[in-house]
Parts: sequence; structure tokens; C-alpha cells
Amino acid sequence: MKEKVILAYSGGLDTTAIIPWLKENFDYEVICCCIDCGQEEELDGLEERAKLSGASKLYIEDITDEFCDEYIVPAVWAHAVYENKYLLGTSLARPGIAKRLVEIARKEGATAICHGATGKGNDQIRFELGIKALAPDLKIIAAWRSDLWTMNSRQDEIDYCKAHGIDLPFSADSSYSRDRNLWHISHEGLELEDPNEEPNYDHLLVLGVSPEKAPDEGEYVTMTFEKGVPKSVNGKEMKVSDIIRTLNALGGKHGIGIVDIVENRVVGMKSRGVYETPGGTILYEAHQQLEELILDRDTYTMKKDLGNKFADIVYEGKWFSPLREAIQAFLESTQQYVTGEVKFKLYKGNIIKAGTTSPYSLYNESLASFTTGDLYDHHDAEGFINLFGLSTKVRAMKMAEVNKE
Repeated sequence: MKEKVILAYSGGLDTTAIIPWLKENFDYEVICCCIDCGQEEELDGLEERAKLSGASKLYIEDITDEFCDEYIVPAVWAHAVYENKYLLGTSLARPGIAKRLVEIARKEGATAICHGATGKGNDQIRFELGIKALAPDLKIIAAWRSDLWTMNSRQDEIDYCKAHGIDLPFSADSSYSRDRNLWHISHEGLELEDPNEEPNYDHLLVLGVSPEKAPDEGEYVTMTFEKGVPKSVNGKEMKVSDIIRTLNALGGKHGIGIVDIVENRVVGMKSRGVYETPGGTILYEAHQQLEELILDRDTYTMKKDLGNKFADIVYEGKWFSPLREAIQAFLESTQQYVTGEVKFKLYKGNIIKAGTTSPYSLYNESLASFTTGDLYDHHDAEGFINLFGLSTKVRAMKMAEVNKE
């Protein structure tokens, strides 16, 4: 019997060309696995295409709810944003995909997993670190890094497929390189490769419109959370994946969540991309709006620092690591009382606060009001300032003494 390889299969040209390449160069039985994270791509005909290209079997695995509940929710708790802009749409999906690829490999008794990520990007790292963490015994084949891979363009891949009797409806026309799932869609290539060029948003955007083309009238939205997990939108309770779908539609309509970023990839190069994360941007903002009322100052500060570290861990593909688990345990503990309702208005790319309530709010009107209340005596501030500024005063006195001499 031939050894089996599990191919992370999207149905696109790259991974379709990899099927005959694996059979020709390794004599593997190729089992394709398409992981659905809510990308809403057309899956009809995918099995026929995979088998026509030489695969013995195709798995189509829907992990959308797992993606939302196990990966997105902790990122919301962390308010994980890479380099101040990127909400980790592609990064967050990769550990779930790697996990399911390993599960299928075990089920099929495969000896290897193959992916089609290039040698220039971050995804090769994310896939392979995930596989190594979960199945260190499995061989990993990165087609684009193999000395046996000789195709360097879409036309090369089309010609290779045709030479192997595979005539598929792909063209060599240039287009944006995109990655889509329920959380976001990314765009790279074409005019975006020049940082001096403005994105052609009319041609580029998929999930929504630019702020300029958003409605002239704002729209109010109400959300509830329970222990940091979103529970409802506009009074309708839904599972997390449906909440994100609802927020995607609302955010896209009002031009929310469009970022243009030049980011630092793990491999060392800078890359420019445009990300659409309409629902994610709203969800982050709504969650943070609620946390402002509930978390004490020290916890809020520490959470911000660890949130940045959490973002780096996810971006670098280290999800299956003790550090991620430890930080997530801290984050989960901070969410015990993050329960309440938030209201905001969406208007031309903006999310505008319109009211927040929580039974666990630490906001005390008696303390915060300019009117003196029972809990605060203005005279108490004098002693506090004297002690809080003591080191500053001592240093100033010493410097004055030194300068005098």
C-alpha cells in the first residue's frame, strides 16, 4: 500500500497543481482536506475537482463554530491587535486548520501533511508550528520550498495541470491575493505592492463599502455580553458565529473595519495589505467599552500588556504553546464580571458610544461627580500628592543642590 499524505486543499490553482505533483514526485496516495472557517467560498464541485486532479478522497470540514468559540473569543478578551491595526484574521484561523489536518491524518493513518503556503509568508510558520506541536512524528511537505517544485507562476501551474490531463477553469489573469474567513478578508498584490499607491477601494472591497459611500444616517446597535462572551445583537440572542455574521453585515454597510497596513512579517520582510474586519472591529470596540466600566486600573493595565503579547503569539503561529495557555487563563479570569449591555452608533467608518450598563460597574457617580460626596474628601488628596510626588521632590532638591555647587 502507498503511504498517504493529507493535503490542505482550498480548491484553488496552487493546491490543485500540488495533487499531481505529490503523486509524481513522492508516489503518495493524496487525500485532500478543505477546512471551512466560514470563508463562504463555493464548495460545490470541489470533490469532483480534487478527484479529477488525482486525489483519492476529499474531506470538507466545517470548523466555523470552533473557530469562533475557541480562537476568536480569547482574542476578543485579549483585544489582540498586531502592530496597532491587524485583528489577526488569517492568523487566528491557522491553529484550528492545523489541528483538524492532524486529526484527519491520524484517522487516515497518513505519514505526512502537505501545505501550499509560500516560502515568503507567515502561513508556512503557522501551519508547521501547529503540526509540530500536535504531531511531531508527521512529515511536513512544503511544496513551494521543495527543490522538486519548478513552477514559479500561475501559467506554469496551468501548463503543468494540462500536461497531466487536468483542464480546469483557471486563468493566469492578475488579481488580488485574498484570504477569507468569517472574521475577515485580506487583500494583497496589484497596486497594494507599492506603498505610495492609494488602494482602489471601489475595486478591492468585498465585505462592505468605504466610509465615503456609507449611508448618511447613522445606525444604533445594542449588544450584550456574559462573562466576556457576546450573547445578543439588538435584543436577539445568537451563537458567536451568527453574531459575527450579523456584525459583518452592519459594519460592512457603514464602512467599519477597513485598515491599510505595512506590517512586519515573521520572516523579516515588510508587506502591505488591506484588511476588512467589519464585525471584528465592532466586537472588539463593544467589548472594550464594557471592560472600561468593570476592570480595575491595575488589571486593565496588565491585560493591555498581555494582550499585545497574545497578539504576537498568535501572529507568530505559537498558539499551541504553554505561554498562550497561561496568558489565556489570565484573560479568562478577567472576564468573570464582564457582563452587561453596550450601545453604540455606526456612522461612516466610526463606532460612537451611546451608553454602557453593567451590574458589576465600578463607576461610582458619587465619586466621579464634581459635587462632593460622602466617599471622597478633597482634602485627602493633599497627603496623597505629597507622598506620591516625594521622590520627584527629593530629586529636584538634590539637583538644585548640585547645580548650586
